[in-house]
Amino acid sequence: MSVAPMELLRKWLGHPEDIYNLLRFKMGGYRAVMPRIDPDSLGRGLRTCYRYLNQTSRSFAAVIQALDGELRHAVCIFYLVLRALDTIEDDMTISLDVKVPMLHEFHSYLYQPEWKYMESKERDRQVLEDFPTISMEFRNLSKVYQDVISDICHKMGVGMAEFLEKKVDSQHEWDKYCHYVAGLVGIGLSRLFSASELEDPIVGQDTELANSMGLFLQKTNIIRDYLEDQLEGREFWPREVWSRYAKKLSDLAKPENIDMAVQCLNELITNALHHVPDVLTYLSRLKNQSVFNFCAIPQVMAIATLAACYNNKQVFRGVVKIRKGQAVTLMMDATNIQAVKAIMYQYVEEIYQKIPSTDPSSNKTQQVIASIRTMSLPGGPMASRHHYSPIYLSCAMLLAALSWQYLSTISKATEEYVQAGEN
Repeated sequence: MSVAPMELLRKWLGHPEDIYNLLRFKMGGYRAVMPRIDPDSLGRGLRTCYRYLNQTSRSFAAVIQALDGELRHAVCIFYLVLRALDTIEDDMTISLDVKVPMLHEFHSYLYQPEWKYMESKERDRQVLEDFPTISMEFRNLSKVYQDVISDICHKMGVGMAEFLEKKVDSQHEWDKYCHYVAGLVGIGLSRLFSASELEDPIVGQDTELANSMGLFLQKTNIIRDYLEDQLEGREFWPREVWSRYAKKLSDLAKPENIDMAVQCLNELITNALHHVPDVLTYLSRLKNQSVFNFCAIPQVMAIATLAACYNNKQVFRGVVKIRKGQAVTLMMDATNIQAVKAIMYQYVEEIYQKIPSTDPSSNKTQQVIASIRTMSLPGGPMASRHHYSPIYLSCAMLLAALSWQYLSTISKATEEYVQAGEN
């Protein structure tokens, strides 16, 4: 749905840095964070895999393709294998007596050249129907990569099967569920980074930090997607928390319960913020620029999303999204640890300013923000990220006013980063 020109201008005038970065991104800045792969340099199997990657991944396709060397192919295959596993888990047409054994055994299919599944009705079923191509490219990877992918696939399949028939009750189970579906991804990626020798061994060995990287993203998705999940009959908010605010999780969406709903929301956001110190420690260890971009961009998108959701009734009424220009600004800026610290500082300050004095979690929220502040106190050139030259901003605003269509047709990868990210 197109946005009226005057409405677009009103939004941009309120955030002039968005205009500057949209222009900077469109005029070539995207190449720094999302360089494109040459399909002609790939064999037929890998070309097919990258086509599936672009078809199935809204958020990660561009940054995966920006990774250096053989790590790029390993992460592409890792993603497609997990997408195939996730497609089985999501397919409600597969009976549990069929699905549970498939999830448990899925890692073994990587070594069965002919295995495929043709009965899925899911949108991404092509990764199951053409699994022989994916598994062939998996077997073409170095053994060190194969071992990581197979091991994570096995653990994730077992975890998915465990949660098929039970809901998330305690906060401990919430962490466990998020570990299975996202923490293991962080651990697997970290092991791949170290295996490639682009990063030090400690990156792959410190599973606690890698797990926190995944949990921060997954909890953000779960918090933001409350209404969408409710409409589709899914529940991922932990009962231990929401039961203090409502009799049923669905009751939080009722207008008469909005105050309690927002308090519940704020408690869960406070829980998620506890992962930020681990995220900053993890990112501070990275040496390779392509790996840093790959890891940092989703994390800064997540903190911006939590800041938008905090104390926001709209979470229970519709979709809360960060602005397109805001997303581009984050992508362009999050290229070094000082910049990421400044971004984290900015958004936790935004949350701090919105903490209601009557909120039951206010003290805990203030405490976790204090710990994040300690790690991310602004210092150095990136601390004043948004203070651009008035001449640049004036030119950007004039250009924006004259170039509606040009600026509203941002690249597909950028559009999809702003939309709801994948689990």
